[in-house]
Amino acid sequence: MADGRQRPFSRGALLASRLGVYLVVLGLVVAGALASPRFLTATNLLNVVDSVVLLGIVVTGVAFVTYSGHYADLSVPTTMAFAGVIAVELLRFGFGLALLAGLGTGLVIGLINALVIGRWRANPIIWTLAMSYVTKGLMRWLWLNRQIYPDVKTGETGAGHLFIQLYRQEVFGKVTLPLLVLVALAVGAQFVLRRTAFGQHLKLVGSNLEVARLSGVRTARTVGTAFVLAALAAAVAGIFITSLAKVGAYYNGDGYDFDAVTAIVLGGMTLSGGRGDIVGALGGVLVIGLMSNLMTLLGIDTFSQRIIKGIVFIAAVGISAAVLRKLGREDG
Repeated sequence: MADGRQRPFSRGALLASRLGVYLVVLGLVVAGALASPRFLTATNLLNVVDSVVLLGIVVTGVAFVTYSGHYADLSVPTTMAFAGVIAVELLRFGFGLALLAGLGTGLVIGLINALVIGRWRANPIIWTLAMSYVTKGLMRWLWLNRQIYPDVKTGETGAGHLFIQLYRQEVFGKVTLPLLVLVALAVGAQFVLRRTAFGQHLKLVGSNLEVARLSGVRTARTVGTAFVLAALAAAVAGIFITSLAKVGAYYNGDGYDFDAVTAIVLGGMTLSGGRGDIVGALGGVLVIGLMSNLMTLLGIDTFSQRIIKGIVFIAAVGISAAVLRKLGREDG
């Protein structure tokens, strides 16, 4: 029988759940400065930011799914790839139409996820994993496992040139367009979570879906909207990563699902839903970027880096559960 007594409230645990990730960021900066004289150079720090911009964009969308109590969207990598491939394929009809088509691809995948998970209540992990396999298989079948290139599709000038320069475009002299988009999406996402009725409904759904339903919240629409937002953010990141790589391919976006969930959990957003925010999630993104950069400077190979990231994720989930117990919740 469950113990219904309220557990002692811990202000320290509350503070740790919200701001602890930035203490980790500070610790990594100090460790990096001690480990390598190259770490604190302007060039290296800009490389850190540049390396996690696309992950940050993905996180601003996936965070809505996690906040809703539906763990993660594992179709994110193939949504990124498919949006980029469609955008490149349609460059022949114009740059603007190609971008809209890429975003539309994300919207369609998001709406399918919304219907199956929000309305039909399918398991989010199983369904989005299945969607990932189907989408990747479709891309490999339609394009015969081939990569497609913007400059080949349209020539080295015109729409193809604009598309390739999209990721490299600078605004106000030094700020890259992807970073500006990330800031805009992060501010918007934080506002939606904290200041809108949808954000409040999402919090209630993430805390207890059945209670939310009995309270009059349209749970199917709320959960579905979270998956649509995740897919749209993935499509934006997918267009940028395709521009960066100068190639549309089914493998663009691989690994972004795991890194996104890791960043979100590191940032204090619980997998059970209803707790955390975008500010913390972006702190988790910084942790991943700093960790990867530091490990590269120390000469740690890619395979070992993946193992370390996995260990960090496991530790983050364990710490999150411990903090929730301190806060009086057992559902971490």
